[in-house]
Amino acid sequence: MHFSLIVFSLGLAWSLRFWQRSPGNWGDRWQRTLGLFLLPPLLVLMTAIAVLCMGTQGTMLGLPVGWIGYSIALGFLGVAAGLGLYLAWQGWRSLQRIQTYPLAHLNNQRGRTLNTTALFAGQVGFWQPQLVVSRGLLQTLSPDQLHAVLTHEQAHVYYRDTFWFFWLGWLRQFTAWLPHTEVLWQELLLLRELRADRWAAQRVDSLLLAESLLLVVRSPLLDEPIYSAAFGSMAATSRLEERIDALLTASPASSTTTPALWLWLFVSLLPLLTICLHA
Repeated sequence: MHFSLIVFSLGLAWSLRFWQRSPGNWGDRWQRTLGLFLLPPLLVLMTAIAVLCMGTQGTMLGLPVGWIGYSIALGFLGVAAGLGLYLAWQGWRSLQRIQTYPLAHLNNQRGRTLNTTALFAGQVGFWQPQLVVSRGLLQTLSPDQLHAVLTHEQAHVYYRDTFWFFWLGWLRQFTAWLPHTEVLWQELLLLRELRADRWAAQRVDSLLLAESLLLVVRSPLLDEPIYSAAFGSMAATSRLEERIDALLTASPASSTTTPALWLWLFVSLLPLLTICLHA
């Protein structure tokens, strides 16, 4: 019975990724993309946890349970946990590496300076990330442009992007086999940068921010990529025109959290109720 439950959750997760809706405003895109990205893997994850909790003894809806479904759930959760530990270790290594960079104070912010001519600014870490800027960025941008870039990076701290996208990246890694995972991930990265741009544009001139973005994106990439919430991320590079248009087009702010998203998260927890059917 546990095997049937796992197969059902996999089929449901797979089919949900094909649900499409017409594009809306920025807030609608964020809700739809985040919901489609989160719900399928969480359904599978919660089903595996429920099967693990029920064990290999007893019955479910009068049908016997056994080792097949339990072993699949245990293996799936083991891989997910191992991958999470590996990603956390990678993040910790990045933090340790940047601690060796020279300390700098920029616009009342404490950060680290990366010795490279590439133009780079990003937040590295988890809940309380560390600002990292390159020597090339400090030498190339004007004081006003630098202030605009650092304000954008403050937005990532405000929204705790490094923390939340660590967990989203974890989901992406162990459910890469689901349809449209990479497409949704790239959309989330773009929307993350659009959100930070919107936050910064309320505090600095949006045209100045757009000019700074063009300079940063056109510069050479870092020789050693750093896992971070960066001003010139790959998502920003590949869809630069959309990001520039959003900066130059005034639009009202919209909430990134609605009851619909909470409903999706509640649905993802429903597999845990199957524990009540176990006897």
